[in-house]
Amino acid sequence: MELPIDHFRLLGVSPSSGPEEVLRFFQLRLDRTPDKGFTPEVIAQRSELLRRSADLLCDKELREKYEAALLGGAEGLELSSNREVAGLILLWEADIPCEAFKLSRKALQPPQAPALGSGREADLTLLAALSCRDAARQEKDQRHYSAAAELLEQGIHLLQRMGKLPEHRSSLENDLEVLLPYKILDLLSRDLSDQKSHQEGLDLLDGFVLKRGGLEGKKLDNRSSTELKQSDFELFFQQIRKFLTVQEQIDLFWHWNKNGSIDAGFLCAISLVASGFYRRKPESLQKARKKLNRLNLQGFDAMPLLGCIDLLLADLKQAEECFANSTDSGLKEWLDAYPGEKLAALCDYSRNWLLRDVLTGYRDIEVDSVDLEAWFADRDVQAYLDKIEKKGALEIAKAGFSLIPGLSSEKAISKSVASTTAVEETSTLSEAGANNVSLENQKLGEEFFETEVLMGNIIATYKKIISSLKIPSFKRTDKKITVRSNKLLLGSLLFLIMFASGGLIGWLSIRSQLQINSKTTKLSLDEDKISLKKTEFNDKANSKEVIPSVASLQFKALTSETPSKEELISLIEVWLLSKADILAGRSNSNLLKVARGPLVNIVTDQRKKDEKLGEKQIINAEIKSLEILDQTNKRIAVKVELDYKDKRINDSGEVSSETSMPSLKVKYILGRKNSQWQLVDFRSSK
Repeated sequence: MELPIDHFRLLGVSPSSGPEEVLRFFQLRLDRTPDKGFTPEVIAQRSELLRRSADLLCDKELREKYEAALLGGAEGLELSSNREVAGLILLWEADIPCEAFKLSRKALQPPQAPALGSGREADLTLLAALSCRDAARQEKDQRHYSAAAELLEQGIHLLQRMGKLPEHRSSLENDLEVLLPYKILDLLSRDLSDQKSHQEGLDLLDGFVLKRGGLEGKKLDNRSSTELKQSDFELFFQQIRKFLTVQEQIDLFWHWNKNGSIDAGFLCAISLVASGFYRRKPESLQKARKKLNRLNLQGFDAMPLLGCIDLLLADLKQAEECFANSTDSGLKEWLDAYPGEKLAALCDYSRNWLLRDVLTGYRDIEVDSVDLEAWFADRDVQAYLDKIEKKGALEIAKAGFSLIPGLSSEKAISKSVASTTAVEETSTLSEAGANNVSLENQKLGEEFFETEVLMGNIIATYKKIISSLKIPSFKRTDKKITVRSNKLLLGSLLFLIMFASGGLIGWLSIRSQLQINSKTTKLSLDEDKISLKKTEFNDKANSKEVIPSVASLQFKALTSETPSKEELISLIEVWLLSKADILAGRSNSNLLKVARGPLVNIVTDQRKKDEKLGEKQIINAEIKSLEILDQTNKRIAVKVELDYKDKRINDSGEVSSETSMPSLKVKYILGRKNSQWQLVDFRSSK
């Protein structure tokens, strides 16, 4: 056996030490034998090895030859087989426990494993246990928590196999339990490209919290010295949340709440509000409100939180009732002393609540300010509020917010009303356009019926606008603000609506004729199935020219209520091909058809980073298999196995990096919105 150590380090002396110092250290090492249960035979061999090192370093001629050999590149010490255990003990004592553990573990493996029950087997097993624990502590001190945990797991497995030293095995298990939170933090804080480590960290965190009895720590044994105290756990959890996305937190909190953790239910509701507000998904706020109402939060006043959610859902009456029913006397005093309208006070409170308590602690959410006006002006939010028939939505989203101090106080009232009218007209025309897209495969007779429906929508929208103009005036201390000239606006609105109606009918007629003319040339996705092999590495990969993808002219949005396996494969193929096109510097219009905005942003942001570096990515990903894990009329989860290859190429055409994964497993989540299926998330899978 060759030990990775020299005679100087074996004795614990520096290369400049003279003979006297060498002898002094030699005597100290003889007097300080490791009293850990080693056999007398191995202790005697240890003393003999120390003596040989001391003799060599005290002999001038031998030492000069040895130092010359070291300068020439000589490494390690050769030991005979009968002295290797003693040498490993000295290696461990020289503060090289990781090497001592690896070599001891190797020596206990066949074919060089010692005879069962021999002193050699006992010494090697004991040394493996001691060196394993010290090696793990070294890794922990260097903040290599995952590596430390791996060493402890190997040591525990070795002692279980040997069936020896139960006390040492228990000690290693305790160390591993103490190390678990650090390991989770290590895995989750790594680079986002390391999806395998991130998923392992999520799984460990899930099991860790459930074992503790939820976020409250209901199953903790206060007598245990290895369990993380609740106060320390709360600090740890606050630190770890910033490495999790809002959706990951929603999934974890929901799971823990199902297993009895009330605190997790509360945090799940907060995360739903954060996700819904940040991504303009008011339906998530409705889920959060239901979650809060179902929780039994003893001693906690949830009324202000419910009031904020009601305000965001434009239910002004319910919001005011929630704030009025709050038991927080300080909040009531603040509302009474607010130097403005009550609605403005509720908006200020809600904005501060979102900024300080809701939109913080997520890896994928970064905000510096909260814009409530932008929230209510969002088309998806307005459509949802109209759908649930909240009358307050019209008052706030279409007229009220431009009159509230602190939100748009610098805007003139005439501009506010005009912009309200424009927003409503734009929304109506957009809805008409969306309906027209959905009619592409209908007959001409059905299109006439759809035109009547669109006219009905325009008339209904007209009535809403007139209704919104009759809102009561908002008063300020210095002046009154009133809405005037309703007759003038009415005439303008009638003109605009009739103009839009005529335009829609004309557009429908033209579009119908174009549809008839294009039937013979329209391509079908089923006939011309997209193959990911079109992304093979070719001569055009190194070109800087932006080339549109052929597939962008062929794909049709997936609208089937229950997509087949083949349709799901086609959609994911288009996602992979579209992403490959964008990252290769080509254009592709299909990305927005198959994926939601956050996923599209990830791809475009990555392309921008590559452009700054002067690089492009050439990706070839082929689906080998697809398994449907879960399927409803709103959500589908599938597991896909890919044959994945990529190359990163710089401006000079050189390959800077290359990856090949013949069996990459990915879990894709699809969601259905407005009858269209799109990818909403993906993650590595086992």
